[in-house]
Amino acid sequence: MTEKTFTPTPDQSSAFREALGCFGTGVTVVTTNSGNGPRAITVNSFSSVSLDPPLVLWCLANDSHRFNSFNACQHYSIHVMAEEQQDQALRFARNGLDFSHAVWETDHKGRPQLANCLARFDCQLHAKHEAGDHLILVGEVEQVMYRTGKGLIFKRGQFGGFADLL
Repeated sequence: MTEKTFTPTPDQSSAFREALGCFGTGVTVVTTNSGNGPRAITVNSFSSVSLDPPLVLWCLANDSHRFNSFNACQHYSIHVMAEEQQDQALRFARNGLDFSHAVWETDHKGRPQLANCLARFDCQLHAKHEAGDHLILVGEVEQVMYRTGKGLIFKRGQFGGFADLL
């Protein structure tokens, strides 16, 4: 492929998205409980922020149909998806209201918790920051669960896996 150089202007948004796609990311599903029931959204904009206090962040598009539910939430869980959960991640990307395809339960703070993920970070909202066309949500991690397994990875518009070293 030929190297491309450009200034990221609005008319170059597709090229900017393509360049960002060169960075492989893990796939997460964020869940919360709204006044109208459980909500989920698939995101790849997840990152650690601080060890002390334990903080993580994720980004929510301002034009998301689920914006109001997640903008209003005080508690949520971030699930790092396993390779075999690709279908579940895709379903939540299309519809964050339908949990019928997932095995889940609710914790004592009302957070929907999905079964069989590689890791889960149960968070309380710490801060929100407006950033262009997204909202950055910073959560203070109250509890963590993790296990070994292959993680679901997204790069250049495709899903794949990455195995743990034994």
